[in-house]
Amino acid sequence: MRVLVGGGTGFVGTALTQLLRARGHEVTLVSRQPGPSRITWDALAKSGLPSCDAVVNLAGENILNPLRRWNETFQKEVVQSRLESTQMLAKAITEAPQPPQAWVLVTGVAYYRPSLTAEYDEDSPGGDFDFFSNLVTRWEAAARLPGHSTRQVVVRSGVVLGRGGGAIGHMLLPFRLGLGGPIGSGQQFFPWIHIVDLAGIVAHALEANHVQGILNGVAPAPTTTNADFARALASALGRPAFIPLPSIVVQAVFGRERAIMLLEGQKVVPRRTLATGYQYSFPELGAALKEVVA
Repeated sequence: MRVLVGGGTGFVGTALTQLLRARGHEVTLVSRQPGPSRITWDALAKSGLPSCDAVVNLAGENILNPLRRWNETFQKEVVQSRLESTQMLAKAITEAPQPPQAWVLVTGVAYYRPSLTAEYDEDSPGGDFDFFSNLVTRWEAAARLPGHSTRQVVVRSGVVLGRGGGAIGHMLLPFRLGLGGPIGSGQQFFPWIHIVDLAGIVAHALEANHVQGILNGVAPAPTTTNADFARALASALGRPAFIPLPSIVVQAVFGRERAIMLLEGQKVVPRRTLATGYQYSFPELGAALKEVVA
């Protein structure tokens, strides 16, 4: 299968590209810089979709980059990087003389309203209560191809755990020093997924012709809270995890609106993902974190 991947040079994109190539697929990346097995976004806009069997979009500015202040400029970048790349790929698919068989977009579980009691599956409502849920709604709408022959899949990802990047990258140092602990109250749900499984779900969505619609890209493990996560990460590192990170500090670093992503959470279950026949490599948190920190 020839797969075109937008945002393929990032943390998840690199893992997906390696997996697809290992499975014998041919991968072309859409990126800002030209190079072998790449096309630029400008070339895509000018020349349209290169000949391919499937398209994936993972492009988007890292929302939780602690080095960027949460101001209007950064918010615009976060929105534009997602919507413009998705609109460009969707337009290229609709205009292609031979449209691809599959079109997969990866968004986020921020679609679902944070709650200490509710449980969300792929059919649950959401998408209309704050900046991030509205962003997911607009992002997924930009990908829709009504009445089109191309099979369409959206994977709503939880917090991605993997070596050398993602959320863990910012957490490891304090935990290694024995200074880690739960964020805020620690009671908020923490929907997570190992990077091997997020890449695996996307590959499964590309290869299995019966998969379409929304899939929750989260682990099927029993409910995990932020405090559970802190304990499991400390245990994987052989360190204590007693020192909570107060809400006020999180808000100071990330800004009040962005801090919600860390201080509040959703209980999300991958009901439809499991029903499609996807088999997780890391369904349990302990094993996932041991692999990440090994």
